[in-house]
Amino acid sequence: MISFDEAVALVRQLSQPLATEQVPLDRAAGRVLARPVVAPRTAPAFPTSAMDGYAVRDSDLAQAPVKLRVAGESYAGRPFGKRAGPGTCVRIFTGAVVPPGFDRVVIQEQVGQSNGLAFFDRTPSGGRHIRPVGSDFFAGEAILPAGIVLTPQALIAAAGADVGEVCAVRQPRIAILATGDELAVPGTAHLRAGAVPDSVSVGIAALAEAFGGAVVLRLRIPDTLEALESGADEALACSDIVVVTGGASVGERDYARDMFRGHAMQPVFSKVAMKPGKPVWMSRAGARLVVGLPGNPGSALVTARLFLAPLVAGLSGRGAGLAWQWQSARLGENAPEVGDRETFYRGQLHEGRAVFVGNQDSSAQAALGVSRILIRRAAGAGVLPEGREVSFLPL
Repeated sequence: MISFDEAVALVRQLSQPLATEQVPLDRAAGRVLARPVVAPRTAPAFPTSAMDGYAVRDSDLAQAPVKLRVAGESYAGRPFGKRAGPGTCVRIFTGAVVPPGFDRVVIQEQVGQSNGLAFFDRTPSGGRHIRPVGSDFFAGEAILPAGIVLTPQALIAAAGADVGEVCAVRQPRIAILATGDELAVPGTAHLRAGAVPDSVSVGIAALAEAFGGAVVLRLRIPDTLEALESGADEALACSDIVVVTGGASVGERDYARDMFRGHAMQPVFSKVAMKPGKPVWMSRAGARLVVGLPGNPGSALVTARLFLAPLVAGLSGRGAGLAWQWQSARLGENAPEVGDRETFYRGQLHEGRAVFVGNQDSSAQAALGVSRILIRRAAGAGVLPEGREVSFLPL
């Protein structure tokens, strides 16, 4: 059994980004850029109106009030397309090309129109309401740096540069094997005596995806070695990380490790001196990683947040450190003394202070549902009074 910090160090070593691949932009949300996005075109590529109004020459409005003939219209995507001489103006709309020779756009609220003539009461001043060529970016300019997560706003920037695909770090593929005769699809457990809803794999799948993974397989497998070995084979064939929930105890039907006996497994760690989650383990199977989580929901979620989330974040290119951003807060109540293992309490922030949720049992699910943070306390620590600082990790 190793310490929590030792386990963290081992996970960090394994959390290196996967290979890169070209990804169509409409499937790139949440991915990590492996190379900068360089604009292949200038934006705007032509002078563009920033308002609805009339394109005019300053020289024509120098002696306002004045009437100008409306030579035509310019729409976004449908430019005026002709030359208009002095003494004329062009009706123009936001995003449309400003015809050559025109100096500014006068907003439509300041212009009257009748019988093909536009009326200008005064000489305009101030903003010209024209976006110059390249005012956003120029061709060849790097508009998104490597290493960022492709957020909705980043995708807009890439698409606006007329980029159709990006080079991104490959998403880690996650297979989740929920083991146990008792497990049933949530919503159906009441139909079978002794059945328990499989709540753990639902939460673990959501957590893995939140940190950059793609869940490609979820299986519920009964406690027979033949079924478990078959599930292990299928999972290893399609994933980068296999997550096994349950079967990590010492009962005569706990086969979490035996199910991989047909594969060359190299242990990373087998137990961690922590509470909850002592039975958590990790191994390598060739290029694949196998993470064994306890079957109790609280233990499973805590260990997944502490070890699986950083692993997924690292492989996805986000960096394992993203999932280990410890923060501090003052206690809103006394913290109990700690036993002989480092302990992670489920809690919340109330008015900026860390408080504990009621039921800390590893099987508790209602309390887990309202938990927002993990409060970390060292093994053997005594009672810590209200108002003292503690470290916590957002859930």
